[in-house]
Amino acid sequence: MSACLASGGFGTFDYLVFAAMLLISAGIGVYYAVVGRQDTSAEFLMGGRSLTALPVALSLTASFMSAVTVLGTPSEVYRFGAMFSVFALTYALVVILSAEIFLPVFYRLGVTSTYEYLELRFNRYLRLCGTVLFILLTTLYTGIVIYAPALALNQVTGMDLWGAVVATGVVCTFYCTLGGLKAVVWTDVFQVGIMIAGFSAVIIRAIVVQGGIGRILNDSYQGGRLNFWNFNPDPLQRHTFWTIIVGGTFTWLGIYGVSQSQVQRYIACKTRFQAKLSLYINLLGLWAILCCAVLCGLAMYSIYKDCDPWTATCVSAPDQLMPYLVLDILKKYPGMPGLFVASAYSGTLSTVSSSINALAAVTVEDLIKPYFKTLTEKKLSWISKGMSLFYGGVCIAMAALASLLGGLLQAALSIFGMVGGPLLGLFSLGILCPFANPLGAFIGLICGFTSSLWVGIGAQIYPPLPNTTMPLSLSTEGCNITNAGIESFWNASTEMSDSLNIQETERPVLADHWYSLSYLYFSTLGTLVTIVIGIGASLLTGGLRQKVDRKFMLTKEDFLSNFSCLKPKQEEKINVLSWKPFTGTDEGTDNPAFNHIEMNVTDNNEKINGVHT
Repeated sequence: MSACLASGGFGTFDYLVFAAMLLISAGIGVYYAVVGRQDTSAEFLMGGRSLTALPVALSLTASFMSAVTVLGTPSEVYRFGAMFSVFALTYALVVILSAEIFLPVFYRLGVTSTYEYLELRFNRYLRLCGTVLFILLTTLYTGIVIYAPALALNQVTGMDLWGAVVATGVVCTFYCTLGGLKAVVWTDVFQVGIMIAGFSAVIIRAIVVQGGIGRILNDSYQGGRLNFWNFNPDPLQRHTFWTIIVGGTFTWLGIYGVSQSQVQRYIACKTRFQAKLSLYINLLGLWAILCCAVLCGLAMYSIYKDCDPWTATCVSAPDQLMPYLVLDILKKYPGMPGLFVASAYSGTLSTVSSSINALAAVTVEDLIKPYFKTLTEKKLSWISKGMSLFYGGVCIAMAALASLLGGLLQAALSIFGMVGGPLLGLFSLGILCPFANPLGAFIGLICGFTSSLWVGIGAQIYPPLPNTTMPLSLSTEGCNITNAGIESFWNASTEMSDSLNIQETERPVLADHWYSLSYLYFSTLGTLVTIVIGIGASLLTGGLRQKVDRKFMLTKEDFLSNFSCLKPKQEEKINVLSWKPFTGTDEGTDNPAFNHIEMNVTDNNEKINGVHT
């Protein structure tokens, strides 16, 4: 590399490609506003519970993989190696646990908001706790998801920062408000295609530039980037096999298992079989995008192994490495940089749209419906649309606030992750522990929050030392840039190391142990503390004396029904409960375990005793 690329490499064709992505997304919203029935809040928020597995699976994949993934994962692999690919095993565990533990209960109850479950199983106060926390943290997180990639792309491509922020926010709000959940799902299907196309363009061009994938893998091996297996059990190490498998599973289970943004879509499927199938198909999508992101990171290392743009101060942050690579290798192809930017913003749009729809759902179901019972379905439908419009504006405003947070961006993202752990623990108590009572669950929740926030905030004040993060070596030996640039970097590096030395001398005892815990264990800690304390408190406050209706619990029939296709006669013996009365003919008889009336009581003589507390 002779010199750093000049910023502002975004051309007319690139803007056209980006604009086309936004227009098609908006067009999908208009289509479903015109042809879709949205006379009720259920139609608007849940798509009439008539969705099928494939579009829902692609929607789950698209919203899970935000622009943070598109920009952050390749730079993670570039700096730390392919250890990140072990997340493929984590995703499999998360999907299996979500499909087999949480989905059966939520689908059986027919809830719109996952926090409805907390009132049914415990009480209204715990439901309100979950709802308010979800609203506050999701609005903050969504603002960051809009702003952070816009900033990274602006500093490299010269694309107008606030123009991109407002355009993505307005388009998202537009199709969410007009088309409801169906528009969200089908725009996600389109956007996941754009994400794959953007990654593919970079990978194919990088392979051509480097003369084959063999050279990329060889360079990565020589540079220590193919470090897939590190079985060090030390919980202070940022990424090892165990932190990714154990910590990553708890972290992402808090999203896939109980977060409204994800759960709302798979329980909108028309049968439980379709709902489960959507999760397992989505797993293939997660693997595909993870594979693309890891390959991009390895290709980036192969290209920049002798001249690291970050060390050479060509970019000011690791998140800018991916757009820098795109401009470097695709600048001669009009529209190609625009395709990649469109793929990054597709990640943003899919995440933000699912958040807006989820926020509208919990607000209507948890904060409006229970207190204004005279509202008609037509009015609730209009209120749902109004809430989508309102939260779209709030998310754009939060993006403006995120621009003022500066160094607190990472802190806000970490806190969002920390809250997921205790909430996962709370739902786990309800679904898995029949003796967990409201008081014990509340005490466990408070203790879980306290412990995860304590370690998380401590980690922000006293960041882990480099020996726990283990970044791999980067070189500038092949750079042909001014010595002044290198000197300025090394001066800055020296100042940074001096400040680290000062921090080391001033760090309390907890800083190098408790506060240096891998960030992936924050959620694990919150979940386990919530469950353990919740169980103990429940047992001490009479939890064994209460009777809980089995429909609020995971039962062995939920698991055995997966094999009912092998033993169809046994299905008749399963006593199941209906959350909503249904009359009509049975459907899905090829697999009776997954038909939509599977929870009807079939034998009054064997009905289940229980009251919900």
